Amino acid sequence: MGSTRLLSQLLLVCSLLWPGFTQAQVEDTEAQQLLTALAESSFADKEAVVNRIAGSGDERARGWLESFASNKLARIESSGQFIIVTDNRGRDWTVQNALTGENLGEFSRRDIDTIRVNNALRGELEDILSVIDLKSPNQSSRLSAARTLKGSVDSALAKRVPGLIETEQSAPVRAALTEALAIYRVAEQGDLAAVETLSGSLNSQARAALQQAMRSDNPELVAAATKAMDSIEQKLTLNRAAETLYFGLSLGSVLVLAAIGLAITFGVMGVINMAHGELIMLGAYTTWGMQQLLPGQPGLALILSIPAGFMVAALAGVVIERTVIQYLKGRPLETLLATFGVSLILQQLVRTVVSPLNRTVITPEWMSGSVMINEALSLTLNRLYVIGFALVVFAGLMLIMRKTRLGLEVRAVTQNRTMARSMGIKATRVDILTFALGSGVAGLAGVALSQITNVGPNLGQSYIIDSFMVVVFGGVGNLWGTLLAGLTLGTINQLLEPWVGAVLAKILVLVLIILFIQKRPRGLFPQKGRAAEG
Repeated sequence: MGSTRLLSQLLLVCSLLWPGFTQAQVEDTEAQQLLTALAESSFADKEAVVNRIAGSGDERARGWLESFASNKLARIESSGQFIIVTDNRGRDWTVQNALTGENLGEFSRRDIDTIRVNNALRGELEDILSVIDLKSPNQSSRLSAARTLKGSVDSALAKRVPGLIETEQSAPVRAALTEALAIYRVAEQGDLAAVETLSGSLNSQARAALQQAMRSDNPELVAAATKAMDSIEQKLTLNRAAETLYFGLSLGSVLVLAAIGLAITFGVMGVINMAHGELIMLGAYTTWGMQQLLPGQPGLALILSIPAGFMVAALAGVVIERTVIQYLKGRPLETLLATFGVSLILQQLVRTVVSPLNRTVITPEWMSGSVMINEALSLTLNRLYVIGFALVVFAGLMLIMRKTRLGLEVRAVTQNRTMARSMGIKATRVDILTFALGSGVAGLAGVALSQITNVGPNLGQSYIIDSFMVVVFGGVGNLWGTLLAGLTLGTINQLLEPWVGAVLAKILVLVLIILFIQKRPRGLFPQKGRAAEG
């Protein structure tokens, strides 16, 4: 009597110190009772027990029922402990605790009492397992299971789904179940009411069911299915347009990153830097190099590549400015030819030092995958990050140009170099810092590009012409013009590609820019100042 009281007091203390203790004990007691009923009931009564297990909401229920269906749910004869057999090869079987999942090692198969299942019950189990996740307490699990049912409902499941719809509290899950049932009814029964349910659905299985109904001999069903498909096609057109716009904005963001550094140097120094694409390439290779230094940590490597890519490209820009460009100021044609030679040197240097083959940069897990807007539209995360990164870089440059002394001096030199010098501004120092800043931003463009394309020696050549078009179209030296021009040209190019192909799309964009420049020679946002007027 005293030991019983002591035990009850100990349980009371445990429940006060650890509230989860009592709950866990109750749950395990209920689970033990369910498994005992499953083991000891007749085959006629096992179906009711199986349904009780499926409806218990216990996260272990699926594992128990799957093991039961495959004759791997058992008890140890000596202790009555419920186990799941994980390896039944040989005389000794490897088992784990059915309640805790703990590995119990090996037991002789003679000491194990398997809980038997017959063929009729196994068929019932298949139906129950197909909807067991729909009874999960987790709404996202139920929604995922409901979406999986679309196109896979059979006659047996069709009897269960209406009951699940009635008891379901979540509107999205209920809608997904209703659509799954409607797909079955349209495909198998030609149900007119179900056709109305599928009107506007973007699910591929729903469209397949409606297309099948359109081939029916029932003219009323054909008319209803045709009307429903028309509404779906309208939605699909809008979603395709949204996807094209998204890809256009992502391409435009890349063009903004590639061109914004060029806009700064071109606006301040009037230099046509044909090596700008190779500065982008250096930023991309810096990202690849950081991943070689930090294997297995692509996320950290990418974050560190942002300042590293900026510094590598900026230092390369300073070297180019000091060794080539400073001796060719005021001679744009010679500058163009010289920097083109520099671009060839940088390409060959990378081929010799690294490799002429493309390198793949690993995308971090948090940049992989996509955001699903609906069943016909998903936005890839890597491009979403590139768009955000471009906007952050643009905002940073705007702050530098508007709020710092360097920005003030850059604007002064851009508008009137002679007057700026007479006011004490060291134009040579401004040129160096401006070229370093523009080159560093090109390196950042390379870091971003490494996440959406392969890294190779010719990477920059794909963007140099587009970058110049963006600068000219937006207005030389104007950051807002560069942003608007980049996004506009990227979107136009993406809109034209499906119609005329990639090459002809670029040609048409070039023709449009030429026609636009005929009307506005100084671009969307003309540069201000005497230098611009001259």
